Amino acid sequence: MTTKTKLNWGILGAARINERLMPAIVGADNAELMAIASRRAGAAVDTLAKYAPNQRGVQTYDDLHALLDDAQVDAVYIPLANQEHAEWVLRAIAKGKHVLCEKPLALTVADIDAIQQAAAQHKVTVMEGFMYRFHPQHARVHALLASGVIGEVRSVRASYSFMMRPARMYRLVEDVARGGGAMWDIGCYAIHALRQFFPQPPRAVSAVAKYVASGADITTSGVIDFGEGLFGHFDFSFERARRCEYEIIGTTGGIKCHTVWQLLGDVPVISWWTEAGVQTEERLPAVNHFQLEIEQFSAAVLNGDAPLLSLDDAKANCQLIVAALQSAAEGRVVKF
Repeated sequence: MTTKTKLNWGILGAARINERLMPAIVGADNAELMAIASRRAGAAVDTLAKYAPNQRGVQTYDDLHALLDDAQVDAVYIPLANQEHAEWVLRAIAKGKHVLCEKPLALTVADIDAIQQAAAQHKVTVMEGFMYRFHPQHARVHALLASGVIGEVRSVRASYSFMMRPARMYRLVEDVARGGGAMWDIGCYAIHALRQFFPQPPRAVSAVAKYVASGADITTSGVIDFGEGLFGHFDFSFERARRCEYEIIGTTGGIKCHTVWQLLGDVPVISWWTEAGVQTEERLPAVNHFQLEIEQFSAAVLNGDAPLLSLDDAKANCQLIVAALQSAAEGRVVKF
């Protein structure tokens, strides 16, 4: 427990996601942007000027280690390349920093085990950055499910895609073992989104994929068997029209979240139907789920509470991703 009212943030990396995260930190009432670092000379200065031009007193570094040595920084956000996440999370923890790491937190369950052990040892909070879970539309979906409007959940389909632009081709440079491809970039969202509706652990997963020359998957589809006739269907691609939705089918109807990745100004839409003939569409107020993520993580640290997403949740997601990649590579069902 602390008497501080604001958590002091540093950003490790000048990645494009700062377009969303940096204004979220600046806009949060309980957060203060203290520093940003990049290994590219001048990139930290340029990123700050581009995404938070009116901020004064923010320290910029051309060395990631220098930011971790900054005693003014309480917590760091890590948007580095996927294969670097675990390494820099552990380095930040060793310096006593709380960590919000862009998804995926790590590429192996063993790495997340190491992170969990280090976080407990150094008494810091670590969370995987799935910003979408902080949007109120998902709480509304859970409330509808709790009301029984569609009966018992039987299956969930999560579909995520967009056409890859030349500026984003870096996502396909590395093979899947080093965090490249659609699975680690957008598939992790699909698997995470559908998992929230199944309290029981999965029994098996089956997947198929299309690969590019580097060994990165560009399109992947699959099914997760949660037992007793309960299935999660995932589908994601870098060569299809934009889609970021999930649909839940129950025994008496269905619920659909139409836009999981909410951009600024987007109007959240949830629709549901029942076999009795009910057809309903609900529009929710637009909110910034990146800012809500920063605010809730900051509050958790300041108040000594657990964050919304646990490291056990991160491990469960990673286990499923690794198993799905194995299934696609080997052409077989992978059982747990």
